[in-house]
Amino acid sequence: MRIGIDIGGTNVKIGLVDDRGQIVQKDSFSTDACENYEQFVQEIVDQCQRLIAAAGYEMAAIRSAGAGCPGAVNDQNGTLIYMPNIEYRNVPLGPDLSRQFGCPVYLGNDANCAALAESAVGAARDADHSITITLGTGIGGGIVINNEIYTGFNHIAGELGHIVLTVDGWQCGCGRKGCFEAYASVTGLIRMTREAMAEHPDSLVNRLAQGDPEKVSGKTAFKAAQSGDAMGLAIVNRYIGYLAEGVANLINVFQPEVFVIGGGISKEGDYLLDPLKKLLASRVYQADVPRTKIKVAETGNDAGIIGAAMLGGLSHPAPCASCG
Repeated sequence: MRIGIDIGGTNVKIGLVDDRGQIVQKDSFSTDACENYEQFVQEIVDQCQRLIAAAGYEMAAIRSAGAGCPGAVNDQNGTLIYMPNIEYRNVPLGPDLSRQFGCPVYLGNDANCAALAESAVGAARDADHSITITLGTGIGGGIVINNEIYTGFNHIAGELGHIVLTVDGWQCGCGRKGCFEAYASVTGLIRMTREAMAEHPDSLVNRLAQGDPEKVSGKTAFKAAQSGDAMGLAIVNRYIGYLAEGVANLINVFQPEVFVIGGGISKEGDYLLDPLKKLLASRVYQADVPRTKIKVAETGNDAGIIGAAMLGGLSHPAPCASCG
């Protein structure tokens, strides 16, 4: 058995995962309950111990634990370098947890954990080389090469949302302009939808959002398009065009066997994938070789837990204070 810890800005999800990548038991707690780093570590330990006991196991049955963090980590020594929304900087999270658990603990970026989950038990399970992106508020991503997460020499590679599509384009939260994330995230889609609403107040998109730009979601334009609304279709086509440009850039650089798309928008299924594949056919470097398969993510909301639990096979463990 392994423990997978998916650390978010507001909640921490914990799961007990078997060697097939299946979650046996899971739970979560709010990070707001923790006033400082020491309490944060102790809360993780306490929750994990309760989870193990509830599943009928003892700590001795746990081979390793992994934690996925939405920020920068040093996967060599288990240091959490920084994490957005939680003011912990350069803390030895891996060694601190390992000391309490008595087993190796591994750290990874949360997007890399999602990519690892898809590579191990999800849509890319039969591929040695894959890329996974998650379309959410931003665009998270992870690169798997020869079944190993690629993190670069400084442990922060894989920021796939920050390749530039449009020089001097829309402002991105990273500080640059025109990033893939600014256009192909849910945030970008919502922006396009709101702009179109302002120009066409009598459209179905406006009616779906009840005339309120704040009620626009990533589903609004897709719903309108699937109802035959011309403006909704125009928004969706524009969005998929930006998505295709970014995906094609990544395929042309890495040539993965499988490119996995996750996040809420991926639930549009073939309505998203069919036009995306058609655009990619003319954008991906042409050669008489096998082509990258485009698939929808399969591990869903459990990707972070599963991928974190599986870090033990792909990373270097944090030093274990009590197991030598």
